[in-house]
Amino acid sequence: MANKELGDFLRARRAGLTPEEIGLPVELGVGRRVAGLRRGEVARLAGVSAEYYTRLEQGRAGQPSEQVLLALSDALRLDDVERRHLFTLAGTASGMRDRGEHSARLRPAMRQVLESMDLCPAYVRDGNLEIVAGNALWALVFPDIATLPRRERNMVRWTLLDPRARLVWCDWERVARDYVHVLRLAAAGQPRNQRIANLIGELMVRSPEFPAWWSEHRVHERSTGRKRIHHHIVGDLELQFEIFTPVADPSLSMLVYSAPTGSPSEERLRLLASWGSEPTAAAPRSADADS
Repeated sequence: MANKELGDFLRARRAGLTPEEIGLPVELGVGRRVAGLRRGEVARLAGVSAEYYTRLEQGRAGQPSEQVLLALSDALRLDDVERRHLFTLAGTASGMRDRGEHSARLRPAMRQVLESMDLCPAYVRDGNLEIVAGNALWALVFPDIATLPRRERNMVRWTLLDPRARLVWCDWERVARDYVHVLRLAAAGQPRNQRIANLIGELMVRSPEFPAWWSEHRVHERSTGRKRIHHHIVGDLELQFEIFTPVADPSLSMLVYSAPTGSPSEERLRLLASWGSEPTAAAPRSADADS
C-alpha cells in the first residue's frame, strides 16, 4: 500500500507543476498530453532514469534511497511538510513509528492547564485525531460536537459529515479541505492505525466532497492561523488559534483559540462564558465524558 501511496503522491505533485514554473523550455507547437510535468522531465530534474521514475510512480521500484527522495523533493518543489510526507510514504522517515489506535490519557497537570483558560476555547486531540477533552468554553462554542460520544468526537468527521458544521464554519470549504490534508498526513504516519483507516473509509462513502479532495494528495501541518465561527447565540467569532504538542505527551496536541484583546470577538466570548456560568444555563454535557 505504501508504494502505491508514494506513486499516487508523486503523480499528483507532478501534475501540479508546469514547465514554466521550474524554468524548463516549452516547445512551441508541441502538444502536451498530460497535465503538468512529464515523467521524463521530473526524472531529468531529479537525476534518475525515466524508467526508474516510471517504476516509482507505478509502485514497482522498491524503497528509494534518501538521496533519490531528496532529489525528487527538489525536483517537485515540495515544501517542508510535503517533503516529510514523501519520506514517510517511502518508509524512510527517521524514527517513524506507528502510534497505533489507542487513545492517550490526559495527565492531571495538562487537564488543569486546559481548564484554567477561562476566555480561550481549547481542546486536546490524540493521534487518532479524536478529541480527548475540551474546556468549558470550547464546549459552549462547539456544543454540537462536545455532546457527542467520545468515539465520535473527531473534528474531521464532524466537519465533513454533520450538516450543522457548514453553518458553524463561515469558511466551511477551506476548513474542510484543511482537515482532509491533516488527515492524510496522520494516515501516512500511522499506516496500521485502524481507527484512522475506518474514518477514511466512512468519509469515502458518506462525504460527497471527500473522494476528490483526498485524491489531490495535499498535506499540511498548520500550527497557527485564524478561523471564523458562527455561534447561534453570540453571533460571528473571528478567532486565532495555536496548536501545542507537549514534550511529555507527543501523541497529544492542544489547540487553543483566542480573540484579540478588545475585539468584538473577545466581548462575545466573555458574554458566552458568563452565560455558561449561570446556574440556570443549559450547559452541554462534559466534553470528556466516556459515553
